[in-house]
Amino acid sequence: MPDDLPVEDTPRRLTERVALRAPDVHNHTFRRWDAYYGVVFAATLVFVLFASDPGPALRALAVVLFTATIPWYVFVGRPVLRAEGADQRRSVRYIAGAVLLFLIPSALVGETRIAAFSLVPQCFILLRMRWALTAIAVVNIAPVAVWGLWAPREPPELFFESLSAVVTLTFSVVMGSWIIRIIDQSRERAALIAELEASREEVARLSAAHSALAERERLSREIHDTLAQGFTSLLMLVQAVESEVEHDVPLARRHLDLMARTARENLAEARALVAGAGPADLDGGSLPDAVRRLAARHREQTGAPAVVEVSGAVRPLPAGVEVVALRSCQEALTNARRHAGPGAAVTIGLGYGEGALRVLVRDTGRGFDPLARHDGYGLAGLRTRAGEVGGAVRVGSGPGEGTTVTVELPVQAATEGARSAR
Repeated sequence: MPDDLPVEDTPRRLTERVALRAPDVHNHTFRRWDAYYGVVFAATLVFVLFASDPGPALRALAVVLFTATIPWYVFVGRPVLRAEGADQRRSVRYIAGAVLLFLIPSALVGETRIAAFSLVPQCFILLRMRWALTAIAVVNIAPVAVWGLWAPREPPELFFESLSAVVTLTFSVVMGSWIIRIIDQSRERAALIAELEASREEVARLSAAHSALAERERLSREIHDTLAQGFTSLLMLVQAVESEVEHDVPLARRHLDLMARTARENLAEARALVAGAGPADLDGGSLPDAVRRLAARHREQTGAPAVVEVSGAVRPLPAGVEVVALRSCQEALTNARRHAGPGAAVTIGLGYGEGALRVLVRDTGRGFDPLARHDGYGLAGLRTRAGEVGGAVRVGSGPGEGTTVTVELPVQAATEGARSAR
């Protein structure tokens, strides 16, 4: 999809593109059809006026009768031709009248049969195939038959006129049928194109809806992993200060300072979230340094030991991998702070492998049953984050045995799409 076509604007753009599609060729070129009809009429009139046979009186009568086809075409035929899905009764009525107005002068003056070049296409346009073939047979054969009957003709002359009528009829049937098939195919393709455009519009709409849902899920995870956890820490510190302010003012002041620092960090995370940037802890620093700062905050807020162990060759990794690793540590530390119990020691391990980064967070707290149902959002969000970069999450725990969260993140599998996890 082009970069200048936002996903949410795609359905509207496609609708506008369909609306601006060129109109139907038949309607768009109807003036050309009028011009063609006028040229055929004028040419026929010239041939009739300057014909050598019959005499002037019959030629004048033929001209008068043939001229009557003009108002019939303008006031009856043209509206039928321009109507979409014209009524067959109106079409048959118009063609019958046009054929009748054509037959009489063409029987009087053979040159009038030139007008068949404008009448035959109208038969194919307006009538069903069976009726169209019948009409063009009448248009080509009947004038010659009447012309040969009303006055004696020499056999050679009658033969060549009949042969000409048969050839014209054959040509009309072959070319008309072929053109009708082409028109039918064009209509089928037009319907298919309209269906494809509608499908593309629906796909674009669903894609926009999916993108909006994915963005909401991403924001939910970011808020849960940053702001919600920061507010949880603030609430815990407020409770600590309430219990300390009466008998341990220095400790309460230290916790107040910690509250202020946590609030500032939460504000920085909120600004980074609004700006679409990565975690504030990763701004200008390495992943191990950011994890060490997390561990330090955990020690200050809980008073429990928190150690960071780094193994392997430390190196910059794709942004998406580092973000998932840092958020995994944040989530695991938050769970330890809330569920492991007071004084539970925490160990955070970062293992830099050749093709993967392993994040391990282990606490010595009370543990839980991994098979039991848990309604929290944390572990589910953690698995979703890891899955976005092709990683996996394992949780090992048991009542009284502590909890170990292991996150395996393949470095080579991190794609550009995953890097947008920030």
